[in-house]
Amino acid sequence: MPKTALPRRLAAEGIGSFFLFGGVIGSGIMAEQLAGGNVALALLANTIATGAILYVIIAMLGPISGAHFNPAVTLAFLMRRKISAGDAALYVAAQIALGALGALAVHLMFDLEILQFSTKARAGIGQWSGELIATFGLVLTILLLLKYRAEAIPAGVALYITSAYWFTSSTSFANPGITIVRSLSDTFAGIAPADVPMFILAQIAGAVIATGLADWLTAEGAADH
Repeated sequence: MPKTALPRRLAAEGIGSFFLFGGVIGSGIMAEQLAGGNVALALLANTIATGAILYVIIAMLGPISGAHFNPAVTLAFLMRRKISAGDAALYVAAQIALGALGALAVHLMFDLEILQFSTKARAGIGQWSGELIATFGLVLTILLLLKYRAEAIPAGVALYITSAYWFTSSTSFANPGITIVRSLSDTFAGIAPADVPMFILAQIAGAVIATGLADWLTAEGAADH
């Protein structure tokens, strides 16, 4: 973890989550308004904006906080003992709180009802397996790049999510924090609150599996049999 003081790290996590969560929801709203009913075009626009903001916030804030912006990523670092349990809890709180503020700011900017709940159903084994795979791939990307090519993390994460929007059935939430916040927006990127728990369980499972695999792949000094 960066040696920056905890308040600055929390501020960086909050700022990044504000722009990431707001970027996902806001670009979804703009895309839907401009796509004229073409869902594929709307998703493409949403995808490009999300990948772009990911690159910027990771490059900008990574040196300060490590650029988690995602409780699943924080969990991976906690499992690797790179962050304390107390700091991890504060990271997650900052991610969700400022991410939710980002969603409210988007509603304000687009002249929508500020407080709302999504009615978009996202459930079933296809969606859950999509979230497990999406989160597994994201965490594995981060951990392996951190080991071998740390300078490529901003581009790697941005490109992975850009791709995973299209190859996963769930459009790759891959983030428990943003899953919660997207339930607070009845817009293109929303998810019904009742469907949130299974998405989060799948995301946690993906993160845990990826962390274990990354540790095995990068183990040094272990004999191969």
